[in-house]
Amino acid sequence: MAVTLTESILARYERFSLYNSPYPAHDGGRAIDLYPETLAGGRTTDAPSPISGTVLETRAVSAPSKPYAPEHDHLVVLEIGDETGIEGANESADSSGIDTGSRTSGADDPASVGKSDELLARILHVEPEVEVGDRVRAGESLGTLVRSGFFAPWVDNHLHVGFRRSDQNPVRASGSLPLEISAGVDITPLEWDGTGTVVDVGDTYAILDSPTHPNPGASFAGIRADGGGVLDGGLPHYDGGGILEPGGGTLEFSSAESGAIQPNGSTTAGDDGNDGDANDTGDASDTDDANDTSDAGDVHDIGRRTHGIERGVSLNGDRLGTSSGRTIAWDELVVTVDGEAITGLSLFFARDADFGAKLVCPDRSFAVGQRVSVRVESRN
Repeated sequence: MAVTLTESILARYERFSLYNSPYPAHDGGRAIDLYPETLAGGRTTDAPSPISGTVLETRAVSAPSKPYAPEHDHLVVLEIGDETGIEGANESADSSGIDTGSRTSGADDPASVGKSDELLARILHVEPEVEVGDRVRAGESLGTLVRSGFFAPWVDNHLHVGFRRSDQNPVRASGSLPLEISAGVDITPLEWDGTGTVVDVGDTYAILDSPTHPNPGASFAGIRADGGGVLDGGLPHYDGGGILEPGGGTLEFSSAESGAIQPNGSTTAGDDGNDGDANDTGDASDTDDANDTSDAGDVHDIGRRTHGIERGVSLNGDRLGTSSGRTIAWDELVVTVDGEAITGLSLFFARDADFGAKLVCPDRSFAVGQRVSVRVESRN
């Protein structure tokens, strides 16, 4: 099965990303990072729950040691009830924003789901102010966001969210179900020629004034790839990225592909069934053992795909890599600003007026008002 996130979930947040992370939990877009409103000159600590549910478990988990981060991160597991939008094949999600579909007959498929099936949500990076047994409504506070040791220094505070079936281990880092973004979520592709003026700087990043969000608050926007699609990920400082269709469009599926559930719930489930069962006692942290293959099935079998055909992806004529479905494997690349290398570009979806290209540059500094030109070049 795949879990489809609708506008009503994403509207609670200023920004989101499926791929802008180095951790295997995000492979194939199986987890989403949700960014609440960003404070000018500071980090938000608000942690609105993405969904309604009952708190099943909370725990502190170990995190990488960073000078700016506390020793522990935190995990909150919510049990999602039927009333929160677990829908059948021909029904749409309600205001909770979660939509799943079921096969016509799923008796032999452990990954198929019906309306009565329960889902669990696992949420990281929130120090909980809720307790086991508490009922939480969507939008209500779960606690306080933490600046986790899992974050690179340029990463803003956010909630990391993944979904499991109730028979899966919610603590283990890997094994979350595939995620789709509903066709009803408006995603606007923004043309960007690689130039801009620096409008904000930090110790490890710089923000440009372009591209400009045309309709802040009304839709999400992101940087458009040549030929269409909006880019997501850490280019190239994380291993790969993603590309989603603009305007919430969903590409058709090839009959030869193993199908994730489309928004209308009409196809078979695309999960491989080997995804961290309830007897697994793996770690709750956002990292995975490099040898862990519990979610190493076809992570490219999720929605917004291109019939399984690999295709090149480029930006301003500069080749970025190859996409298989919506997942991109970056080439060997270097991002340059005025001809000198930086760490990379941070690519995501935003609905706020402060959106602009984000340069990741811990080893270089820029000044507000500086005009720059950005290119992506092959290392070969």
